[in-house]
Amino acid sequence: MAIKRYNAGIQRAKGLLEIAAALYDTSLSYKPRRAAEGVLQTDSRVGRILRLSLGVSTSAPEKRVPISFATGSFREIIAVAQGAYSLAWVNPSVLLTMAYRGKGPFKKRLPLRTIAVFPSFDVMGFAVHESTGITSLAQIKQERKALRVSTGTLPRNDIEGSATMFTVSAVLRAAGFTLADMRKWGGKIHSVPHPSDPARRAAIESHAIDAIFDEGIKSWGQTALDNGFRYLPIAGNVMKQMTSLGYRRTDMSRCSFHGTKSEVQTLDFSGWPMIVHAGMPNDVAYALCEAIASRKDLIPTDNYKPLNLRQLCANDDQAPFDVPLHPGARQFYRERGYIK
Repeated sequence: MAIKRYNAGIQRAKGLLEIAAALYDTSLSYKPRRAAEGVLQTDSRVGRILRLSLGVSTSAPEKRVPISFATGSFREIIAVAQGAYSLAWVNPSVLLTMAYRGKGPFKKRLPLRTIAVFPSFDVMGFAVHESTGITSLAQIKQERKALRVSTGTLPRNDIEGSATMFTVSAVLRAAGFTLADMRKWGGKIHSVPHPSDPARRAAIESHAIDAIFDEGIKSWGQTALDNGFRYLPIAGNVMKQMTSLGYRRTDMSRCSFHGTKSEVQTLDFSGWPMIVHAGMPNDVAYALCEAIASRKDLIPTDNYKPLNLRQLCANDDQAPFDVPLHPGARQFYRERGYIK
């Protein structure tokens, strides 16, 4: 049997990819606990934003296919639509929905399609401590409550910010006020870089905060309930405005937290979609799905289960999408019997 090898350039490219992935399991990482699930989550001082380009040599005589990847949020979605990247992997699915419909921070409809949506259950949580007496978002505005709010990092504008902070801001605007208004009323904003930051857990347990507006509910949601917080419903005109943007409604009961006293309606924040341009050649989109399938046992998942290729196109409650599959991806899933 002939010995197989990659050419020298591919060897170096693959080697760097393996080294980059392995950095998340080195001494630069640390493990905070996700209370609701009773698991340790790996976080790292190494950056989480990926920019990767597999370029084309201009001296190569044969026809090559340049591929570039990105992780991120609004700017990366726009970059895919503009042809700067071949594929972006973002969170959550509603970002792609808004871009496809030209809603939210997107000024026009973008020519995008779905390659796959990886399962990741999450919801938005708007929690306040019971001692505040608050039972609705409207009450915060009516009483001009001076709350100490833990939330994400405040952006300069929607496009440069995270999906989380756009959602928080959009909900509050729909309710008739902003985080800036809350500051004027005497409140304080406690920003954390991500929902599972240990500083948030410490602030909850020490009563240094009395409100939390964020996603990543499994990392802080149970801790909040255990320390006297309750969840505010997203309802009425606020829910109507958010669903008009493309958000799906859901219920906090899906979190299966201990101590939840009643069903509370909120916004779904599930799904990690892989996004490509609508004009991507079918064979390239098909090959991207082949690559996912060939590495499915190595790709980390957010639901603690082996990656199920059928779920990538299932449009279920953990992997929702409201944007059509790219024809090349649809062909791949159909040939393997995952869709009819």
